Amino acid sequence: MVLVAPSILSADFSVLGEEIKRVEEAGADLLHLDVMDGSFVQNISFGLPVIESVCGKTKVPLDIHLMISEPEKLIERFLAFRPKFLSFHVEATGKHDELIELIKYHKVKAGIAVNALTPVKEVLPFLESAGMVLVMSVQAGFGGQKFIEDSIHKINELAELKKERGLDFEIEVDGGINEFNARKVAVAGATILVSGSTIFKSKNLAGTINQLRNPKFKGGIGTARF
Repeated sequence: MVLVAPSILSADFSVLGEEIKRVEEAGADLLHLDVMDGSFVQNISFGLPVIESVCGKTKVPLDIHLMISEPEKLIERFLAFRPKFLSFHVEATGKHDELIELIKYHKVKAGIAVNALTPVKEVLPFLESAGMVLVMSVQAGFGGQKFIEDSIHKINELAELKKERGLDFEIEVDGGINEFNARKVAVAGATILVSGSTIFKSKNLAGTINQLRNPKFKGGIGTARF
């Protein structure tokens, strides 16, 4: 079983409270919040006021994904929301170790994200200290894109490293996840699946989340742990 994190980037923001309540009642394990600054990625999503609003509307743990340049400048503002996970991009800063330790100091699981075209070798130095590696399976910055098939190799490589080194970091996959590819992503080693439009456009949210959480396959994978 994997955990499912609906991405509110695909929600209807005119009724955001209702949208959050819908996925909460449907059994979401996490709420994924993509913060984009228009610099690191060519899009702007939402920032601190929206996250503050979300905090007041749900008891589902937050999974904040910072797609911003120089995250060290704002990281403590996001830590104030006490998310379950807080991720920043390996490509966005040179202060990886400092950020990971700061996040962990606040008793939040530190995630290090890697863009679709960035090789796994870029996150190798941080596998022992990070609580999660977030694999982008689309080009970062926009929702509703098609899953990049080469991401499977990256997920599998991380899963093998995790096993070989006896580590317990989560492998989160973000981008193009749906009920048709969730199985192969889970088999490759993912423990958390982020899905946006597949969930929010579904006429049966609970059924869709359950399909993503329990993809049918033979063999076992590690279950995500908090």
